[in-house]
Amino acid sequence: MIRKIFVSVIIFFFFIVGLGWYLLITPTKDLNKVSITAAPKPVVVLAIDSLMDQPLKKAIDEGKAPALEFLMKHGQYLPEMVSSYPTMSVTIDSTLLTGTYADKHKIPGLSWFKQDENRLISYGGGKSEMWNLGIKNVVRDGLIELNETHLNKNIPTIYEELAKSHIQSASINGLIHRGDQTHRLHIPTLVSGMNLLPQDVEVNGPALLSMGSLSQFNPENDRYNYVWQSMGINNQFTSNELTYFIQKDKLPAFTLAYFPNLDQQVHEHGPKEQKGIEEVDKQLQTILNAYSSWDDAIQKAIWIVHGDSGQSAIIKDRNKALIDLNTLLDEYTFWNPDQPSNKELALAVNERMAYIYIQDERIEISDITSKLKTDSRIDFIAWKKDNISYVLAEGSDKPFTFSPNGPYTDQYGQSWDLKGDRSVLDLSVNEQNEINYDDYPDALARLYGALHSHEGQYIIVDAKPGYEFVGTHSPNHAGGAAHGSLHKIDSEVPLIITGTDQAPKHQRLVDFKDWLVELTK
Repeated sequence: MIRKIFVSVIIFFFFIVGLGWYLLITPTKDLNKVSITAAPKPVVVLAIDSLMDQPLKKAIDEGKAPALEFLMKHGQYLPEMVSSYPTMSVTIDSTLLTGTYADKHKIPGLSWFKQDENRLISYGGGKSEMWNLGIKNVVRDGLIELNETHLNKNIPTIYEELAKSHIQSASINGLIHRGDQTHRLHIPTLVSGMNLLPQDVEVNGPALLSMGSLSQFNPENDRYNYVWQSMGINNQFTSNELTYFIQKDKLPAFTLAYFPNLDQQVHEHGPKEQKGIEEVDKQLQTILNAYSSWDDAIQKAIWIVHGDSGQSAIIKDRNKALIDLNTLLDEYTFWNPDQPSNKELALAVNERMAYIYIQDERIEISDITSKLKTDSRIDFIAWKKDNISYVLAEGSDKPFTFSPNGPYTDQYGQSWDLKGDRSVLDLSVNEQNEINYDDYPDALARLYGALHSHEGQYIIVDAKPGYEFVGTHSPNHAGGAAHGSLHKIDSEVPLIITGTDQAPKHQRLVDFKDWLVELTK
């Protein structure tokens, strides 16, 4: 998925500030001054944005992804790992690094409404959305507040967990990077002088924190951190940094390296996009070539390659593809930054899912759901009251309800109380009261997580495959692909494990943290 926090926000931000940015020399950190203890067999996680099973297999079958093929042939391949929800980068990364869903880590999506501040939080999006919310606000939320204040401080990240055992780690271009050490980012005087960011920006991260041109180690990456190269938030930069760590014998016990480029290509060209996989494979070849041989690489390190979300092809006809929530709910007034008070509703659109916030207590939830039900492109509508979650779908007059701790148990050992038409979430229950998921993997826990992820009275809407929500300023991907939904098309991603026989307890990204900590220790 798009790394919008940097790729579409910070890039655009620095671009409008002035192209003089690229004439400035980006200072590099001296890796030799960082005390890194060599690990006997470090764990390296290669996160490839929007990597999906079918195009991956096709690229391998055609001989166009030799590095991925090598890792797959010498390891385990699990093609149906379950992502987080909403299937948006910041929420998924928060889940992977904290081992919790959104009800615990508290990052509800790329876009959400912060009730106590009466404002819409966005970590990135289209240019129109950024202008509307204020570029300064979007950049600060994505660059500083996401990790420092929004991510639940009571839930440790994998970096913090490892640090408790005095184990060092590294993050390269990761969105969620909170660790136990303070790092100063490189902010150009041009930017701080316009009061868009303070000159001294400090963030918390692991022992090694690389964030494009804001924080880099490899001096050769000056060639790959210009504005038009996403300021270093790109595959080549990530590859160069990781290779540099290996060559300098500074690879810590755990490293997460993010490869963002494929996502944008899938958004534009659709879920069958294969060229981006071939391109990222070339970077992986470079990394493996940092060893005496590829066999040596998998002997000396554990390699884990995974996608973060899938994507659904979006119908080309905009009139059919795009579900305009402003039009659908046009009898209500909507929050906007110019007139934030006394509005009835607020919208936070996350591509194929959206949060609809009821700001006026006189409005009943049923008033909104009755309007939403008229659009057959909406897959389901959900809301909560106390600890009970309610779900409606097309053709259902009475909501299906569920809550934790009941007589029904799913394959993940989670127990639930279920009432009503289970087909709304494509659930089935056998004679042993065991829940089976189909179109919506781990549906109950993931949806519960989103419904309890932040304060406020809100409704969740999820789109059927092929469709996408839009608001006044949100971008769209008609004719391309998008994600965000609970559906398995958006939610199932591949995993390659090479160098160990161990695997996560369950085939879910939420189970990664415990597994990775155990592998590293």
